[in-house]
Amino acid sequence: MNDPDAIRIGTAERDDVVRILGAHFTEGRLPVDEYDERVNVAVNAVTRHDVRALFVDLPPPYPAFMVPPTMAAPRLPSYPPPAPAHVYYPPPDYHYSTKSKVVAGILQIFLPFGVGRFYTGHYGIAVAQLLTCGGFGIWTLIDGILLLVNGGTDGEGRRLLD
Repeated sequence: MNDPDAIRIGTAERDDVVRILGAHFTEGRLPVDEYDERVNVAVNAVTRHDVRALFVDLPPPYPAFMVPPTMAAPRLPSYPPPAPAHVYYPPPDYHYSTKSKVVAGILQIFLPFGVGRFYTGHYGIAVAQLLTCGGFGIWTLIDGILLLVNGGTDGEGRRLLD
């Protein structure tokens, strides 16, 4: 049995064919009389060959059993491959600021009026912290800790020095 069209179909496949023919009918691809003829052929179909002729002149969708199986894509090795422990990868080429994240963080913590943000060049945040007294000290404290831990950028977007 080398011919896949010689395989017998069942009620589920026939129902699928009728449903998809109905979709083509609602899209206006089939007139009423031709739709009735094709549904009659689908209901009486015995093999896939009987059904395949119903979809020769129609675009997708097709019944699932008519769509040829796809080949699985070959497995590619993961990229990049794991590097041996002795390989050194230089850090990315960042443009660093002349300002230090440690100085900015300490200024934020001990002078809680946005002084660290004035130092880094973020004047909008600095003025907001100055006017709110540093969010009663909480905002500048958290901001200072974040500057110490994560660093940040200066007013021109360059990374702060470690």
